[in-house]
Amino acid sequence: MVLSISPTAQLLIVSIKSQRLFYLIDGKLAQEYTVSTSKKPSSCVANSYGTPTGLHTIATMIGSEQPSGMVFKGRVPTQHFTKLTTQQQESNLITSRIIRLRGLERGVNVGDGCDTYNRYIYIHGTNHEARIGRPFSGGCIEMKNVDIIDLFKQISEKNLVWITTN
Repeated sequence: MVLSISPTAQLLIVSIKSQRLFYLIDGKLAQEYTVSTSKKPSSCVANSYGTPTGLHTIATMIGSEQPSGMVFKGRVPTQHFTKLTTQQQESNLITSRIIRLRGLERGVNVGDGCDTYNRYIYIHGTNHEARIGRPFSGGCIEMKNVDIIDLFKQISEKNLVWITTN
């Protein structure tokens, strides 16, 4: 398969095996973060709840002006997770920032039945930071709130994201 895309100076590599996100600038490691990927096996298939693999781009970035811990529902800020009931806080919430991904490999992570964008796969903060470092998400790539805010400030829409099982 040949992809007609231009390389970007900034690249994110997500390793499902090591539960790490590597941020590279001009091919050099600039930062490394611990993440949580899906508790299910990696998968690009719709409704699999697996973290999709392959080449992606950052489609949209949401939440730049929101405080750490802000909960998003439908990509709209609602309230800080500490203001929620104990029962509501048990849910795995989308917090602080959202980096929405779009697949670039037709038939792998874009297209009918396998579309990362239509699956609403994000890199985002979580209210369950103690689980970071081991698979726990429902398909997204979760980060500590301080880390997602830090990463968010450094990257841009259209940057490339490579998600690998290695």
